[in-house]
Amino acid sequence: MGEGVEQKAVISSVTYDSIAYDAGLECGDIIKTVNGKTFCDILDFKYMTSDEFYTLEIIKKDGSEEIIEIYNDYYENLGVEFENPLIDKPMLCKNKCVFCFMDQLPPNVRKTMLFKDDDVRLSFLQGNYVTLTNLNDEDIERLCKLKVSPINVSVHVTDGEKRVEMLKNPNASKVMEIMKRFADSGIVMNAQIVLCKGINDGKYLEKSITDLKKLYPAVRSVSIVPVGLSKFRDNLCKLEGFDSSSSNDVISLVSPYQEAFKKEIGTSLVYLADEFYINAGVSIPCYEHYEEFPQIENGVGLIAAMRDEIASELPYIEIPSKPILPKTIVTSYIAYDFICECVSKIKGKVPNLNIDVVKIKNDFFGDKITVTGLICGSDIINQLKGNIKNNTLMLSESMFKSDEDIFLDDVTLSKVEEELGVRVIKTQNTGYGFIKSLLETEV
Repeated sequence: MGEGVEQKAVISSVTYDSIAYDAGLECGDIIKTVNGKTFCDILDFKYMTSDEFYTLEIIKKDGSEEIIEIYNDYYENLGVEFENPLIDKPMLCKNKCVFCFMDQLPPNVRKTMLFKDDDVRLSFLQGNYVTLTNLNDEDIERLCKLKVSPINVSVHVTDGEKRVEMLKNPNASKVMEIMKRFADSGIVMNAQIVLCKGINDGKYLEKSITDLKKLYPAVRSVSIVPVGLSKFRDNLCKLEGFDSSSSNDVISLVSPYQEAFKKEIGTSLVYLADEFYINAGVSIPCYEHYEEFPQIENGVGLIAAMRDEIASELPYIEIPSKPILPKTIVTSYIAYDFICECVSKIKGKVPNLNIDVVKIKNDFFGDKITVTGLICGSDIINQLKGNIKNNTLMLSESMFKSDEDIFLDDVTLSKVEEELGVRVIKTQNTGYGFIKSLLETEV
């Protein structure tokens, strides 16, 4: 990571009205140096461009060179993105985790899913979770010096011996030592535990919770999510998913810690994925339980947030003057009851809604995968073809690649529209976004 090799920082986009925009930087320009010095990756670049004044040596897209002086009195971002976001090669994952979802993918999965990174810079830039197993002492010192924050850490278990067993990497035992160094340097972290029944639960989970709490407030949140098990697990470690009883056990173990931490340090600190509560048949905690929703992208508090947002929006809903399009909402088995609840509440305000909610069985990954974000286009086509009532489909944006209308099985949104003879509305995972899509009218 950042080994001092000069990289080409080719600009791919410039934010309108940013410092870079005002300075005349354009797509295709190359930033060669900052203050006359080369930089090896995005961390170096961000650190070097954080001062009030600096100079950029630019190779323009026509080949000419310029020196641009940047005055940054308000310490704003420069306002550029690069063709290679890291300005360097990504660090690859060197683990062989017993629960790794990428080791249990079908052969026809989206190609980008096959790339296994474990790069702390992507954690900083994009929110990826990293294990810290491929960092050497020089890397750690550099991260501490630059105060890279926040970092999302895939902890899984704090017991060193058990972590080596789970990650199949001898460097895995050092996680608490590294996180302690980060904490002492003022780096903020979020921790994740992928819980595997009979492996890192029980006494190991209690130890992990206790150990991570000692790093508060540097560790600002800990999420616990159930292991995802596809049908492609031949020759892999035998793992068992969480059912109603075992999910209840997890809730019973974690709840006392949440209550004690809330009294002692003012935060629950540890949060369970929504799946545990749904599997257990237990009510999702209230909105306030999740405080600032630090790991909502991890499926932690998503239902509570949407439920609260819909309740807040309901009094302000205005019934459209034009006819509302009949729609079919596609969702997962685990979210089906909640989506039906949301539709029912909105119908109380807009009684003329014609909405059908259907749940899709995950044949692509296997029926043990029940979350909405892993629904694939082929399953939607195969299960709805000839069985769909409305010609407008609402699909959660979580089913798609963040920057492209493509599912995890490489099926495109347009392919679904073509095969089913429908129009697809990509729906935001927010209460406001859900209501807006639901009330969309005829043109």
